[in-house]
Amino acid sequence: MRWDEMTRSRAQDPNVCGVTAAIAVIDGKWKTILLWLLESGPHRPGELRRRLPGLTEKVLTQTLREMETDGLVHREVHDVRPLKTVYSLTAFGRELSEALAPLSDWGHRRLEKLAEFEPVS
Repeated sequence: MRWDEMTRSRAQDPNVCGVTAAIAVIDGKWKTILLWLLESGPHRPGELRRRLPGLTEKVLTQTLREMETDGLVHREVHDVRPLKTVYSLTAFGRELSEALAPLSDWGHRRLEKLAEFEPVS
């Protein structure tokens, strides 16, 4: 079993700690930043890629599909030519994003604390 499969299966285990279940849903390099970008409103995939240098189309598609499966994002396909796909946060995704805000604040305080102890060259 691959690491990502193992992590995703833990997210569905009713006997796992709630924090572990939450982390399993946001595990990965791009999910938290995609949540943050989608907080500002719906985005097309091309817009997201332009905002995130280094994110390939394949990885973006895979990540957004996982987030859709987890109920965090909604994918809307408009029937125009060419097809127009737009991603937005679901209410569940907004709830997760709000829950992550204090953790983000803590992380920034940690980084500030670490910077205080960096040796000056």
